[in-house]
Amino acid sequence: MAIDRIFKDEASEEKGERARMASFVGAMAIADLVKSTLGPKGMDKILQSSGRGHSVTVTNDGATILKSLHIDNPAAKVLIDISKVQDDEVGDGTTSVVVLAGELLREAEKLVNSKIHPMTIIAGYRMAAECARNALLEKVVDNKEDAEKFRSDLMKIAMTTLSSKILSQDKEHFAELAVDAVMRLKGSTNLEAIQIIKKPGGSLKDSFLDEGFILDKKIGLGQPKRIENANILVANTAMDTDKVKIYGARVRVDSMAKVAEIEGAEKEKMREKVQKIIGHGINCFVNRQLIYNFPEELFADAGVLAIEHADFDGIERLALVTGGEIASTFDNPESVKLGHCKLIEEVMIGEDKLIHFSGCEMGQACTIVLRGASNHVLDEAERSLHDALCVLSQTVNDSRVLLGGGWPEMVMAKAVDELAKKTPGKRSHAIEAFSRALSAIPTIIADNAGLDSAELVAQLRAEHHKEESKAGIDVISGCVGDMSELGISEAFKVKQAVLLSATEATEMILRVDEIITCAPRRREDRM
Repeated sequence: MAIDRIFKDEASEEKGERARMASFVGAMAIADLVKSTLGPKGMDKILQSSGRGHSVTVTNDGATILKSLHIDNPAAKVLIDISKVQDDEVGDGTTSVVVLAGELLREAEKLVNSKIHPMTIIAGYRMAAECARNALLEKVVDNKEDAEKFRSDLMKIAMTTLSSKILSQDKEHFAELAVDAVMRLKGSTNLEAIQIIKKPGGSLKDSFLDEGFILDKKIGLGQPKRIENANILVANTAMDTDKVKIYGARVRVDSMAKVAEIEGAEKEKMREKVQKIIGHGINCFVNRQLIYNFPEELFADAGVLAIEHADFDGIERLALVTGGEIASTFDNPESVKLGHCKLIEEVMIGEDKLIHFSGCEMGQACTIVLRGASNHVLDEAERSLHDALCVLSQTVNDSRVLLGGGWPEMVMAKAVDELAKKTPGKRSHAIEAFSRALSAIPTIIADNAGLDSAELVAQLRAEHHKEESKAGIDVISGCVGDMSELGISEAFKVKQAVLLSATEATEMILRVDEIITCAPRRREDRM
């Protein structure tokens, strides 16, 4: 007897060819969605949320676009995932990784249709990826020993990263800011020490790098506006209990004098707490929560600068850069680690007053203040700068550098083509397909710039058959140019991550031969 169904009513399954087609189509649709944002002439997308407020994001960052999408197709989710990991790991190449995976699947689809088994394709892709990585390793340049050359490498990488973003018009200025900020980290990849503050107004050119830490708060009334050699206590504690809160509390008394006594006791309790805090020998107190008027007066009388309501991100970072720890109890002054800095003062940026901490314990600390026409511009500028900072901090650790502008893809494609010619059997078709997928990236860069991609990529391929060619696509002049003269460089780590992640994701999607969608769980099922 044949069993018709083994699943519940609402569950569905797709097998074999249909399952594979659904995976291919979903993944290629995602790749086509972000394809138009690739390269220096890539376009932006507007993402509008359907929630309250209908917030709008304007961006051309692959990871940001894909993160905001709610997608049903399981293969598409795999691509969104690799883009997110690429963003966390190296910060840039989020679009390239999705586009490359999409192109590999497009080629794989043709091979599957011509009756080549997916496992054969996977074996060929693996060989090709290994060969492509080795081809890049032979061409890397490492200037770690020569400080001046290394700095110029970092500048080129930063400018290349920024040239496909909103900051491309002032890329020299922002590349300088990013390189200075990352060089201060002295090899650490902890970007917490670099704070980015966004202040609408002015133009992007007015953005600057400030040594030290800026807290987006005002100094209260009657408090010292400038403190030298500051000892800072960073805390997360309630400083608003000196009044009886009537809401939600019931106090039964037989006269008003008793209420005054309760208030007096609360005030006394608060005064003791403030004395304990001042007893730490501090002259600046930063609190995560509110500070009411009474304790603020007490702090002002003692000449202590009290800053209230510093946002959590702000105080965590402040504790990090001043070398202190966040405290919440004050009974043992010796166990509390205070933060130190040379000078605290109030500064004006645009129309706003902010508090500036300079000469921090952690020498690496710095703040980049972004100015711009609107919040949307500032948000996108922050994302762009964050990408550049991530790539630079990774490059400081792994200082191998490649040329950019489609040059690495052509180097890899050439090596992979040669491997295909030497490989017997059906795998050679898969290896050739890998080479075609790699050449698709320069093609898309040229297409996005409105150039004749077929002509340019053919010229580029011919150039690469010469020895030691440095040719890539120069989208500004619209022809094939010398990448080392144009100063277009990329980090090896980014390219390697793109290559390996895209190949692994493609392999995973190719292995699929059945998609089972489970029935939604109902409450009675759980009984």
